[in-house]
Amino acid sequence: MRIATWNVNSIKARLAAAKEWLTETAPDVVCMQEIKCTDDAFPRLEFEELGYNCAVHGQKSYNGVAILSKRPIEDVSPRLPAGNGDDHARYLEAVVTGDYGVVRVGSIYAPNGNPIGTEKFAYKLNWNDRLSAHAKELLPAEEPVVLMGDYNIIPSPEDCYDAKAWAMDALFQPESRAALRRLENLGYTDAIRACHAEPKLYTFWDYQAGCWQKDRGIRIDHIMLSPHAADRLVTSGVNKHMRGREKPSDHVPVWCELDI
Repeated sequence: MRIATWNVNSIKARLAAAKEWLTETAPDVVCMQEIKCTDDAFPRLEFEELGYNCAVHGQKSYNGVAILSKRPIEDVSPRLPAGNGDDHARYLEAVVTGDYGVVRVGSIYAPNGNPIGTEKFAYKLNWNDRLSAHAKELLPAEEPVVLMGDYNIIPSPEDCYDAKAWAMDALFQPESRAALRRLENLGYTDAIRACHAEPKLYTFWDYQAGCWQKDRGIRIDHIMLSPHAADRLVTSGVNKHMRGREKPSDHVPVWCELDI
């Protein structure tokens, strides 16, 4: 079972690229982030023609997450618990069913949090606290859980081209990195690092200053596996080549294969 995540940075702008990528790689489940459209504007028919069922939690012009699956999608739930009126379309969870049983997936577009020392950074930390609490609540069911997407967190200095350049950025603050470690301490596994130890394995390159051409990237898109999913991990990877295509997203797809 191949599961992937991709921050498309506007599904309207990236529809052709997304259809091409889906045809080439044929993932069973895909989580998308920053679709930047309302539910009714999502190109559902185009993806259904490729054999995918769709669940969407959109928002006009900003944010927005989706789940595509070749198998039936059930128990769809938008937003994290304890939001206190938080109306950002940043989380979508569903159960993907099939002959193999069920896999629970969450599509995540976590807050950026910049600049630090502001309400935006406080919101980032609070949102991640809610994510950790929810991730913990999912464990007793003992089902494979895959929480994937754009976490907007650089886990370590090895995950960015220049740690000093990111020292004052919300993505690389100790509090931000600690939020990702909390998931790991709960028992979740970073699917990429479980299979790859090499540095410069990036998932995002800014559009500015020739970052792609100079390979000045960062790794902020993650697939976090619950113990029951991690036990089934076969391999994982990053589709770096997508950043070099015409009209690319600044993020590239990240994927893993589970023996399910």
